[in-house]
Amino acid sequence: MSSKDTLWESQKWQIMQNRLGYNDEEMKKFQKNPRNEDILSKVPGLVNKTIIAEVVESHGCNSQHKIGDKLHFDSAGNLLTTLSPKRICVYVLSAIMPQIFTATEFLYAGIDPNQMRFKRAACFDVGIECGGWGRVVLEIRVEDRKKA
Repeated sequence: MSSKDTLWESQKWQIMQNRLGYNDEEMKKFQKNPRNEDILSKVPGLVNKTIIAEVVESHGCNSQHKIGDKLHFDSAGNLLTTLSPKRICVYVLSAIMPQIFTATEFLYAGIDPNQMRFKRAACFDVGIECGGWGRVVLEIRVEDRKKA
């Protein structure tokens, strides 16, 4: 175990209390939930993971998403805005939410999220062929942060 991991282990409850803004009573409830201990025990191994949602199909997108655009998320599902396009369609974000959630659950469970069977999602616009405007399809994968 590295010194960073040891430091995390010794201070994780205080760090989380500060991060979540819990009072002492709320923190006791938080600590009593064994799932929280399990998730926090995984943090050192997940801090260098990045979830990437890459545009693999795009036509007629009003937000201008193009094939190859990548949305980056940390291992907890937070959008990393400095690594993502300046303009992101809210409907694309809502479409990939289930895949991002599944990727985080797989990471917490120790399962390779890149083995997810249904790793693609599309915005709800049906495209010009069906009376809509455009269509964007994204595919999710997880990489080590230094590669992302």
